[in-house]
Amino acid sequence: MLKKFIFGSAALAISACGNDAGSVTDAPADPPIEPPAFAVNDYSDTANWLCHPDKSDDACSIDLTATEILADGTTTRLPHTPAAEPAFDCFYIYPTVSFDVTPNSDMIAGPEELNVVANQFARYGETCRLFAPIYRQTTLLELQKQMTAGQTAADDAMRYADVIGSWNTYLANENNGRGVVLIGHSQGASMIYQMLEKDIVGSPAQEKLIAVHAIGYETVIDPSTGRASGLPVCSSPSETGCIVSFASFRESSPPPEDSFFGKAQDGKRAVCTNPAALGGGQGDLKAYMPRQSLGRLAPNDYGVAVDTPFVSLPGLLSAQCLANDTHDWLAVTIHADPADPRADDIPGDLVFNGKVVPDWGLHLVDMNLAMGNLVDLARTQEQAWLDAQNAE
Repeated sequence: MLKKFIFGSAALAISACGNDAGSVTDAPADPPIEPPAFAVNDYSDTANWLCHPDKSDDACSIDLTATEILADGTTTRLPHTPAAEPAFDCFYIYPTVSFDVTPNSDMIAGPEELNVVANQFARYGETCRLFAPIYRQTTLLELQKQMTAGQTAADDAMRYADVIGSWNTYLANENNGRGVVLIGHSQGASMIYQMLEKDIVGSPAQEKLIAVHAIGYETVIDPSTGRASGLPVCSSPSETGCIVSFASFRESSPPPEDSFFGKAQDGKRAVCTNPAALGGGQGDLKAYMPRQSLGRLAPNDYGVAVDTPFVSLPGLLSAQCLANDTHDWLAVTIHADPADPRADDIPGDLVFNGKVVPDWGLHLVDMNLAMGNLVDLARTQEQAWLDAQNAE
């Protein structure tokens, strides 16, 4: 049996067989720890956050008013009211949005970072305090190079150091025993899965996890445990400490065989949880779509003119998880009626050279499609987590 004891930088290897001690020899000295090749960000400084309760120009403190458009064209304004004294926290890592021309983005938030926070995260403020760090993510330009050439110059260690550094600063300075929902999309979701696997699962921080809403990036189920990234997959709204994940595609356009999103890997199935029906089956999506359109529709073209930042379309969209030999995905059905004044389609497809890129599905609006469902789910999960804490 080989036992290794480490005292500072010295190491001794002691080999023993039965009760007979072998010789003691000096083991090679551990190599010196190299400092990172990048500056470490100070996340106690609110300048390094997009959203933070103590930040004066908080990116989440914005107008999220929506116009509800019914099938008959009737409209109602839906104001957004942040929770006055939320008992829980939400921590968000945003997707690939940076237009910076370097492999990793800088720490200056541009319009693209502000826009994605509005679309994917700020509405969670109805139920929790909001924390969203700026991080030096892989940029859009670098992602394009990676997809075409299969190589990247982005510094993965740097972006992860930012994400885990901001998380650890939040835990040390802000958490104070509160429950927290981890939220992310695409590259942001991939960062969250790394956090879970490297630093959270099995640590004291896991007990603080109300839930994980990590959307639009691959995570697969380990058939031996039924878990994904170390956590169970959510199967009911009152379940806590679990993962919600999906990749959305139009019901009429399932993922092609080469689509990354929702793809099974090494015999393991991708996670698909329907936030509108966690127990399975079809559910109505409570979408909050941007007035400024993405994809095929012209700006403001929801059939009725609106002047609010977001649009709600009750009854138009539903979804269910589907599967085939290669993929698991959230199939979105549009219940269009050409006879009514409301639009019969939604934006969200990735369009390149005038053509829809089918293997991306509705990735651009994954979270818009189910934003109301996700916020409702967070509220229910938060209360279930608190009830469990009080019962102990």
